[in-house]
Formats: sequence, structure tokens, C-alpha cells
Amino acid sequence: MKDKIETVIARHEELSNLLADPAIVNDHVKLKETAQKHSQLAPIVLKGQEYLVVLQHIADDEEILAGGDDELKEIAQEELSGLKGKKVKLENELKFMLLPKDPNDNKNTIVEIRAGTGGDEAALFAADLYRLYRRFAERNSWKCEVMAMNDTGIGGYKEVIFSITGNGAYGLIKYESGVHRVQRVPKTESGGRVHTSAATVAVLPEAEEAEIEINEGDLKIDTFRASGAGGQHVNKTESAIRITHIPSGLVVSCQDEKSQHQNRILAMKVLRSRLLAQEQERLAQERANTRKSMVSTGDRSVKIRTYNFPQGRITDHRINYTAYNLESVMDGDISELIEQLKLSEQQEQLSGD
Repeated sequence: MKDKIETVIARHEELSNLLADPAIVNDHVKLKETAQKHSQLAPIVLKGQEYLVVLQHIADDEEILAGGDDELKEIAQEELSGLKGKKVKLENELKFMLLPKDPNDNKNTIVEIRAGTGGDEAALFAADLYRLYRRFAERNSWKCEVMAMNDTGIGGYKEVIFSITGNGAYGLIKYESGVHRVQRVPKTESGGRVHTSAATVAVLPEAEEAEIEINEGDLKIDTFRASGAGGQHVNKTESAIRITHIPSGLVVSCQDEKSQHQNRILAMKVLRSRLLAQEQERLAQERANTRKSMVSTGDRSVKIRTYNFPQGRITDHRINYTAYNLESVMDGDISELIEQLKLSEQQEQLSGD
């Protein structure tokens, strides 16, 4: 552990020097990247320096114990017990802090919610999930922007795609990918029977242009008239865009902006992010062949959570976590749930299973 900490401290000092280098300061991209790395290491450095001080005190006391001064030996012996306990505590904390970080965690994210089984009730639940994530974004002072939306006319969504912009957005929202199941009495149900419906959530890290190179020759681009709310404009102008990425078969449509150019920009942003996610899922599947992951499998077909309205209960099936705060969860208060998922993933990484 001591060697690891000293390596991190040396790297942090190196990054500090780079932040003062004119070549870095004048390169916006490199400056941002270097500053992020420097910031990420800072908490480890602080904890690591505290750990090194404890190690030095232990070494000093052990040297005294090997000497001939009985009075100093007694003092050192009393100190040593507490210092060794503190050493173990700091080592456990540092093990978590030194776990490899997902390089996408600090990215903005694109969230895609689609109604699953359950007809109108599934679409209404998709709308509830959309509101949940918007409220969670507000709690974190993040910005939300709708990219595509297909509503049912009664308050539900067959599909809604939106971006969340903010520091660490993907690192928290990523745990939401999967099938979300709801058990409740639908508004359309007159007999008071509980129905089970579902919606799928896909969380994608927003890809930079440099990360995903797309050949224009691989794209089939169609324009069409937008449908839905928007007055006469949507009926007369072919502003909507449909982009087909021929090699992967991925299709992205966007019609929420008034101009064809704006819709193309948004559609390309979604396409890049889907291609990045597709590659990550391929790599995740390769890793899963040798190491089973309980939380971040990347498999969006897995049922991850059940929302039981009659009992006010929410259950996350990946970590067998159950709570009875459904009302606050539906209002975007999912921080505790995400912390439990993150902790479970960290413990799994430490165990190496």
C-alpha cells in the first residue's frame, strides 16, 4: 500500500507541474483532461499523506521499543495500539479509493426510456420515470434537454430520449440501465386490480466526436415531416431526420427541433453515444465470461427493479435491496439507492470474484 500511495503522490505532483506548463495551459482539451485527473487524485493524496504519517509514527514507536529507555517504551506501547488500528482503517478506505475508475463517469449522459409490456399503463410509467430522472437532475443542479419524444396523448410516453449535462452525471445514472417493473392500479382500471407493467431504461455516456469516428458513407439520411404537437410548422416542413448507420443497423430519429440542421446534430449525438455504448457492452460481455458482475452488466434486458405502489415498496433485485420510501424515490430521491449499488460494485471489485 505504501508504494501505491507514494506513486499516486508523485503522479499528483507531476500533474500539478503540468497545469503550470504553458503548452498545457494553451491547449483547452489537454488542460481540462489534466485538471480532471489532478482533481480526482487529490482526495487520495490527502488520505495517503495521513496514512504515511501514521506509518512513520509506528516505525518511530517500534524503534523506541527496541531501545533501552523503559519510560519511553511504555509511552510508545500505549501509542502503538491506537496507531495500528488507525493504519488498518486508513488502508481499508484507501483500497476503495484506489479502485479503477470508469473513465466515462464524469461524462454527460443520454437516457432513453421506452414503454414495455403493459400498453397505456407502461407508457404512463415511462413518463413517471422520466419525471424521476428530471427531479434527480434538478437535485444535482444538472441540465436536462429532451432530444426525442413520442407521447401517447394521455400523459404517457412510448419513448423519450433526453440528455443530462453535469459533472459526474453518467457515473451516477449508469446504474439505472435495465428493465423497471411497476405494480399498481392503473388510472384506466375501474375494477381496482393491480397490474404489472414495465419500461426499459438505457443510459449512455455521451460520446465525443473524437471517441467515435463515423464515416459519412456509412450513413443513410432521410428527412420527413414531423408529427405531433407544433402547429402548422410540423405539417409543412420536412425538418425531421432519420439516420441509419448501415454497418451496425442502428436507426436514430429526431424531430423535436424546428430545423433540419438542429435535428441532425442531436441525432448524430445520440448515434455516437449508442455506438460507444454498443462497444462497451461488447467489452462488458467479454469480461463477464471470466468474471460475473452483479451490478454493471451492461445488459439492458435484465429486470433490475420493482416499484410496488400498493405497499409503497421499491426493490432492487441486483443487490436484494428493499425500502419503503417509494413516494420520495418517484420524486427523484434515489441517492441512497445509487450509493448502495455503488458500494456493492466496489465490494465486488475488491473481492475479485
